[in-house]
Formats: sequence, C-alpha cells, structure tokens
Amino acid sequence: MVKTPDELALMRISGRLLASVFEMLDGQDLAGMSTMQVNDLVERFITMDLAARPASKGQYGFRYVLNCSINHVVCHGVPDPEAIIRGGDIINLDITLEKNGFIADSSKTYLVGDVAPAARRLVRVAQEAMWQGIRQVRPGAHLGDIGFAIERHAKRHGYTVVREYCGHGIGREMHEDPQVLNFGRPGTGTKLREGMVFTVEPMVNQGSRMVATEPDGWTVVTRDRKLSAQFEHTVAVTARGFEVLTLRGDEARSGLSAS
Repeated sequence: MVKTPDELALMRISGRLLASVFEMLDGQDLAGMSTMQVNDLVERFITMDLAARPASKGQYGFRYVLNCSINHVVCHGVPDPEAIIRGGDIINLDITLEKNGFIADSSKTYLVGDVAPAARRLVRVAQEAMWQGIRQVRPGAHLGDIGFAIERHAKRHGYTVVREYCGHGIGREMHEDPQVLNFGRPGTGTKLREGMVFTVEPMVNQGSRMVATEPDGWTVVTRDRKLSAQFEHTVAVTARGFEVLTLRGDEARSGLSAS
C-alpha cells in the first residue's frame, strides 16, 4: 500500500493530467450535450491532448472512459447518446487516467444551468464532506477517522451517506487496498503511513442511503429517486499530512487543499 518516492512522483504526473481534464470540462456548456458526447470529448482530450490512457475503458468490461451520473443516479452511470444533459440537472463525472503505468481517479458533480437551491445545497455539502474526510489524513491517523468525519458532516445537514461503495487504494491498479469507507469510528481501521495513496469519494444522498442497481448491471440509483452527489480525489499521505494529487487549480487558489 505504500508508494516509493519515485512512484509518488509518477502518480503526481497522472494526477495533474487528470485535474486538467476537469479544468477542460469546467469550460464546457454541458446543457444540451448527450452523456456520450461528454464521454467522447473526454476520450479525445485524454488520448490526443494528454497522450495518456483512459483507465476506466475496458476495466471490468466497461466500454467507456467515464461514468456520468445524473440527479438520482448515485454512481456508475453509463454514457448514452440518448441521455441529454439539461439545465437544472446535477451530474457527476467520474474519470480515471493512466500515465507512465500509474492511475489517478477523481470525480466532480457539476451544476448545469439554473439548479434548484436544494440541489445546490446537496452538492455543496457533498464536496465539503469529501474535504472533511481528506483533512483527517496524516501519518498515525486511521481510516475510521476519515469515514467518521464524512458521515458526521453529511448527517449534520440532514443527508445520508451511501455505504455500498467507497474509496480505495490506487497506484498501478485502479483498485488496490485499502478500502476507504465513508463511515466509521475514530481510531479504528488501518493506521495511515507516509506514502499510502487512496481515493476519498463520498456519495451523499438527499433522502435514504439505500440504493439499487439498474438492469444494465452498472447504473446505481437512489431507491427513493431523490438526488445524490459525489466528489472524489486521489490523496497521498505525506510526512506532515496529505497531498491531493488530483487537485484542480480553482481548489488550490481557494485554499481548500491546506493540511
């Protein structure tokens, strides 16, 4: 689970490239695009502009480069030329990228056009919950500290956290040990060590935490059809705290990444 300094240097490259994918998407007007058009746009950018590999394509038999989860879709939404993104939607785009043999993984929930205040609040709290978890990362802390901080923040705002899906170690493989749950008890779970790299990725629901998988075998939705939002970063444990390898420029400027 612990990466060498040379491996971390390569993971920083992958992380910076993946951050640039989201910065590209930040400049797009998603309203009116199909989710397949977004998929194809991202694939071209990763392969042609960044000379990298979209790591999700072909993983576990998945045929696309990203997951696109709209409104009540929790995760693993499948790109579809018939699925049109509309003003008022919230959409999570979950993207992976491999460069020099190492993978980075990140996701962001976008607000499309004029989004209702209740949906905006959910998205804001989901992002805050991710950062609450990330800020627990340091040598000697425990994975349970991360999950506890995430769930506590969501519950304080009247939301629930999905338990069936979680963060994970990452490196040469997309999914490595350890599992990083979005709930837990302080002081429990694996103790963190400098050089560990994993994702923190809470999925926060507006209503019940219960989910169901659609007949396509991929798409996970809220059972009550209420909204869900997710954010994700790839994080390394450093000697003094943490480093967010997939940090975007807007987040760095806002000071979100301070240990």
